[in-house]
Amino acid sequence: MAGGTTARERLLDELSSVSRRYMASYALFNQAVADHLGLHPTDLQCLNLLTLEGAPVTTGRIAELTGLTTGSATRLVDRLEKAGYVVRERDAGDRRKVLVATVPEKIAEFGRMWERLGGGWSTLFDGLDDSQLAVIVGHMRRTVEFSGAQVARLRAGEV
Repeated sequence: MAGGTTARERLLDELSSVSRRYMASYALFNQAVADHLGLHPTDLQCLNLLTLEGAPVTTGRIAELTGLTTGSATRLVDRLEKAGYVVRERDAGDRRKVLVATVPEKIAEFGRMWERLGGGWSTLFDGLDDSQLAVIVGHMRRTVEFSGAQVARLRAGEV
């Protein structure tokens, strides 16, 4: 199209706007959930990431997962421990190493709250076929990778 915008350009503009609204709505949702639980939003997301790890981790690993310094990650663990969501325990294989483990009862409580809030989440995808779902999954994976790289750039002062 001479002098005009193409359909792809219009879609990319719309994607940009919708993405910004999506990220804002998720940040506000995350803040509301954190407020409800009496947690900081970063602490809530760390707890989310810990449940995905599947096993106790070091504070260093928490720093890697969150992009925080080890000092900030230690303070985050302190807050989660005070709130009863995690405990520190010695590594059975290396007694010098301290691991951070989630508290199963608190994680179950956390999970029940997510089920109440997101119970209808999967119905958002009812009209999509498997190939469309695969496109969404691929997009989300690429977005996670892209966001991680941008966080690293910001923390390194490259922006």
